[in-house]
Amino acid sequence: MGESTKSPSSASKYYGILEIPKSASLKDICKAYKHLVKKWHPDRNKSNPAEAVDKFRSINEAYRVLSKKKREEADLFKSDAAKTPKKNSRDEEDELQISSPTLLSRTTSRISPTVDFYTSMPACFTMSGTNTPTTPVSDQPPNYLSKVASKPIIFSQSTSRRKPQPIEKKLECTLEELCNGCVKKVIITRDAVATTGLIVKEEEVVTIMVKPGWKRGTKITFEGKGDERAGDIIFSIDEKTHPLYKREGDDLLLGVEIPLVQALTGCTITVPLLGGDEVMTMSFDDEIIHPGFEKVIPGQGMPKPKQESTNRGDLVLQFLIQFPLELSEEQKSEVVSILENHS
Repeated sequence: MGESTKSPSSASKYYGILEIPKSASLKDICKAYKHLVKKWHPDRNKSNPAEAVDKFRSINEAYRVLSKKKREEADLFKSDAAKTPKKNSRDEEDELQISSPTLLSRTTSRISPTVDFYTSMPACFTMSGTNTPTTPVSDQPPNYLSKVASKPIIFSQSTSRRKPQPIEKKLECTLEELCNGCVKKVIITRDAVATTGLIVKEEEVVTIMVKPGWKRGTKITFEGKGDERAGDIIFSIDEKTHPLYKREGDDLLLGVEIPLVQALTGCTITVPLLGGDEVMTMSFDDEIIHPGFEKVIPGQGMPKPKQESTNRGDLVLQFLIQFPLELSEEQKSEVVSILENHS
């Protein structure tokens, strides 16, 4: 059924549905339609879906009738204009033909792609969900470009390329390597595009200069060493567990276990130093080593990477005392007689 058979009173009703005056232009009709179809879309009115669907259909019908009416008036205007005498050159400059879909403005020389109102409009109104009313579709797109709406539309032809996420790998180092510094050579494998257009595996050896004092979590970035999309590779220092030492910041902790008799009577111990074959001999003849006893050796810890190479942390000796598991009655008596005045 064509809308051209609608009576003037029906057209008035449609103006009322779209809430616009009878003098409204095609641009005003489109603007009102866009506003109302969003307002009454069933997905946005779930509390009263029946009323929303009814309103939505009425808005669509009003839009079809009034937009077609405006197009017919525009076609009639164009036909009358063709019968009128030719105007002077200045008048021709001032008139922008409504049937030119690609020329957006007399003030710009840019020719932008033709915009099909009916194919682009639904994208503005599509809601989530299915089986809901959609926007009207017409087999005759409207000539909606006029002198009133002659603002140029600029379409960007450039697409920004997002840099891919970097690839992260662990670089395991011993405590000695982190103490003295070292050179690590690592083979990396990445995807590359060959001259034939196929993606092939490509290997490369990268060199990492590990500086003295680096900690677990220190990151080394190689830009553009990822796959063919020029991603980065980040190596993160991972500290291997040491059999003797435990690291805390720039300090080293070393556990020393001695018998109870040496803890009470004194002892001499040999302490190995990290990062070489050197050892340090220490005597505790004048000290009683009690549970929780610690001895700090300054400057024998880890290097401090942001300071001079001679500036290092400390080595902390933590003593563990071996208590006997059994004592005879005679031994117990002797211990009591020795320690009874030292409680």
